[in-house]
Amino acid sequence: MKKRTKLFRILSIDGGGIRGIIPGQIIVSLEKKIQTRTKRADARIADYFDLLAGTSTGGILTCIYLTPGDDNKPKFSAGDAVQLYLNRGGEIFDISIWQKLKSAGGLLDEKYNVSDLQNSLKEYFGDLKLNQLLKPCLIPAYEIFAREAKFFNKMDAKNEMYDFYVRDVARATSAAPTYFECARIQSMTGVQYFLVDGGVFANNPSLCAYAEVRNKLGPKAADMAILSLGTGFVKTPYMYKDAKDWGLLEWAKPLIDIMMSGVSETVDYQLRQMFDAVGKPNQYLRINSPLTISNSQMDNASEKNLLALKEEGTKIAEQFDKKLDEFVQLLIKSD
Repeated sequence: MKKRTKLFRILSIDGGGIRGIIPGQIIVSLEKKIQTRTKRADARIADYFDLLAGTSTGGILTCIYLTPGDDNKPKFSAGDAVQLYLNRGGEIFDISIWQKLKSAGGLLDEKYNVSDLQNSLKEYFGDLKLNQLLKPCLIPAYEIFAREAKFFNKMDAKNEMYDFYVRDVARATSAAPTYFECARIQSMTGVQYFLVDGGVFANNPSLCAYAEVRNKLGPKAADMAILSLGTGFVKTPYMYKDAKDWGLLEWAKPLIDIMMSGVSETVDYQLRQMFDAVGKPNQYLRINSPLTISNSQMDNASEKNLLALKEEGTKIAEQFDKKLDEFVQLLIKSD
């Protein structure tokens, strides 16, 4: 009898600001399915994935899932992670009259004061270090002085030069330009970094996670299982009659929108081709659905939209119920 190969299991979560509630709620459903299937009420997401990757809001979720408790087991459940957004989202994306005037609505300065975000991250992560997270991870940000991509991961953090406070990692990956000021953090050896949101180059970090695992740990696509979660989308069509005469000012916002969605879609395309090529299409699952009941603005943290985002995530999980059931089988078989 041929020996079954254990799959290396990857969870990847896109960026998207407050829309992180959507993948967070899908993961709530996934965690419940795992608990039901294994008959383990204390089962957590971190128990059934070998590496977690996340950009921006996905990076914050990644850090929450991998935070150890006193017993060195996951401290937070998937539901706890969503509660961070529901409880603190309104504070984090609250703009004072002074900040609104000072920033001219985000045109002259960052739109939001970062103190509420930093306080929330400090409360959740305290002085936890990157090397203390429960599992390997990959969290991107962009270094604006060195002009290079920066990837935070637990494996490299064994060396103090590459170790950071988790709260600083979460702050760096979510430093969305125009929304929050860029992050200035330092490693455990005192080296400073100046970083902005990883979404500027890797809003969907799935392929980055694949490359990290392939290079450092060895498994090929046939020996991996990847669950990639988006934060939902609304595709605004741009009319040719308008766009043909646009200049720099008119193209600025549409270009960012096109580039971010285009890069994420390209990553999805590449991974589909890779898993199809090795005859394992079922080992890659991408969930990223159009928004139907919630607002797509990444900073709309009104009470109404927070509840709509949670409902949207629950609805999407229900739409992918069968696919998630099949993926849970892969996760448990490889445990």
